Parts: sequence; structure tokens; C-alpha cells
Amino acid sequence: MKTIFKLTALLTVLLTGLSSCHDIKEYANDPRGNFEQLWSIIDEHYCFFAQKDIDWNEVYGRYSPQISDRMTDEELFGVCARMLDELRDGHTNLSAPFDVSYYRDWWTLYPQNYDRRLVEQYYLNYNFRTIGGLTYAMLPQNVGYIHYSSFSYGIGEGNLDMVLSYLATASGLIVDVRDNGGGSISNVETLVSRFITERFCAGTICHKSGPGHNEFSEPFPFYYDPAPAGRICWGKPVVVLCNRSTFSAANNFVSIMKCIPGVSVVGSTTGGGSGMPFSSELPNGWGVRFSASPVRDPEGNLTEFGVEPTDGCSVDLDPVLALEGIDTMLDFAIARVLSVD
Repeated sequence: MKTIFKLTALLTVLLTGLSSCHDIKEYANDPRGNFEQLWSIIDEHYCFFAQKDIDWNEVYGRYSPQISDRMTDEELFGVCARMLDELRDGHTNLSAPFDVSYYRDWWTLYPQNYDRRLVEQYYLNYNFRTIGGLTYAMLPQNVGYIHYSSFSYGIGEGNLDMVLSYLATASGLIVDVRDNGGGSISNVETLVSRFITERFCAGTICHKSGPGHNEFSEPFPFYYDPAPAGRICWGKPVVVLCNRSTFSAANNFVSIMKCIPGVSVVGSTTGGGSGMPFSSELPNGWGVRFSASPVRDPEGNLTEFGVEPTDGCSVDLDPVLALEGIDTMLDFAIARVLSVD
């Protein structure tokens, strides 16, 4: 059974047990009731208050007076969405029939650092293969290149065999996850398994053990195993290329790969998003999703704020040179792969 299913089952049991320990308050289906329940759900289950130095009671004091029985659904949604933005969390969303709130500053305040057309035209010469979310090709420097656009796209074991077989003669491999916004953790496990040779601690996860902001269980380690016998694995140098829009499951992938020998992380700090999401519903039917269980990397580091590149491997896309067909980040990654003995 895939690790993600094991973790999901564990969290479901633990969270169910937690909810049965105390009475659940019912809230009226009016602006005040929906606001109060939203604030309370976050208060009891959100997991990064301490790390982000958020005073949630102070936030309540600023937003509660904005609630009125005469406000429209759109006005209520606006107040609630702005309150959730105080969490500074790209995993936090409020979903209504007419809109979905989304904290955008986690990436809009940073350079984009990726131009798909630039790579495909000037580096791949439009001569590349695609399967699912994978675009792959052999670069002229005899370096294999894979761009994975989203971990929402499944990766078949047979597909990975074909990709790695095609690139087998390369001196090294670049796995480009720039602009990969995440997806399924099970796809992370499938891909990582091709770069490890023995059982590997991929990180730890905690769950809320009570309603208090600092009430958490002990860290629970989870492990990834190498790909099954007969599958093609990669034992040559690897560079993982990332940008600020490398988020959620993609952020988790980078954090794990960074701890594997022979792997370098090149580019800019990822977008973070390390909390396993938890979903609930308000009396009016609106859904809320947010980070509830912190995940740490194999070395115990919290990656909610992003994963930094390997020492000496921080680089941005030069917008002037990009106009000339030069991706300074990809050039650095190629040089890094070729420099590894």
C-alpha cells in the first residue's frame, strides 16, 4: 500500500478520535454563525500558528466587527477570505459556489523564473517526448532532461522505465519541477523510488492531539522503498531544478531529493506548503481546506516556508538573457550535473 494511503488512514483515525473527545458546538447558518465556525475550525486544527507568529485571537478581534446580519454572501466571503489570508498559507482555501479564496502572495512577490517556451524552443529544439505530465529529452551536452509539470499527473511504472531507459546513456539527469504546484504525494513516492537503493526515511508527520495551538503528537516517520526489482533506477548525478512556484507535493519532492546522496537542488527557494491538508464545512455548505499536520524533511526541517537550493546553487532566470534564448537556471543545472564526478 502506498505511503500516502497509510498516512491518510492514520490521520483519519487520529482526527476522528480527537473529535470524539469533546462536544462539537453547532453554529447558526447566518453570517455570524458561519464566521464563528470558520474561525473556530482554524483555531483548533491549523498547525503553523507558532511558526508564523500568528495571534489568532488578535485576528478575530479585527475581523469579527466586520460581520453583519445584513451582509450578502459575497461580502461575508470577502471578510472570511481576508481573514484566512492572515495565515499566509497557499494550502488554505475557502470554497463557495461563486469563488474560491487563495493566498497568492506566497509566489507573486517572487520572480517567476521559468519560461516553458524558452526551454522547449532553445534547449529542446521542439524535439522532445511527452507522457502524462512528463516532458523529456536528451540535451546536446549529453544530459538527460525531464520536466514534470504537476504531481497531479499520475506516473506509471512502465512509463518511468521508458523515460529512464531513453535517457540511460546521459552523463547525468535534470529533473525540472519549476512551476509544479503539487498534487499527489503517492506520485512523489513513485518518482523518488527510482533514485534510492535502500529503504529511506522520507520525513516525519505529526497530528493535532488537542485543540490547543501547540498540542501535537510525537513525529511519526514515514519511509520510501526503492522501486521494485526489475524496474529501471538512476544512479548517476541528478539536479533538481525548482522555483518559487514549486509548491506542496512538489515542495515535498524537492525536500526529499535534497537529502539523497548525489542530488543537488538548483534554482530558487521553493514555495513551501508542507502541511498535510484537512477539510471541513461551514453551516452554509462552504468548504474550507487548510494545513493541519506538519510534515518535516528527512533531516527534521520544517519546509512550510520552502526548501533552499543546495549551497552555492542559488540562481535566478536573467530576464534580459532570456530574451536571447538563454535560461540561466538551466545552464547552471547543466554545468552542475557535468561537474559531479
